[in-house]
Amino acid sequence: MGETRPVPRRDSPWGLPEGEHRQPKAHRCNDRAEDVIQACFEGNPFKTVPGPFKLFWQCMRSKPGEEPTEPYTYLQLDPPTREVNLE
Repeated sequence: MGETRPVPRRDSPWGLPEGEHRQPKAHRCNDRAEDVIQACFEGNPFKTVPGPFKLFWQCMRSKPGEEPTEPYTYLQLDPPTREVNLE
C-alpha cells in the first residue's frame, strides 16, 4: 500500500495544524472502509456487507504492511499488494 491518495482538506477557524505544509495521510484501511460503505447500498445489506466488513476488520487488526490482499468487492480499485523486501 505504498501509494497514497490525497485527502480532502476543509477550512477551519483554527487554521491548518502545525504550519501550512503539513498534509494528512489517509489511513491504510481507508479503501476497505469505503468498500464496506459501498456494500451498504448494493442490494440487501445483510448479504452484501459481511464480506467487505470481514476484510476491513482483518485490515484494522493487521500490522502495517500485512494488510489483506484480497480484491475489493465493490470498489473499482486494484487490489492492494504487499511490498517484498529482498535482502
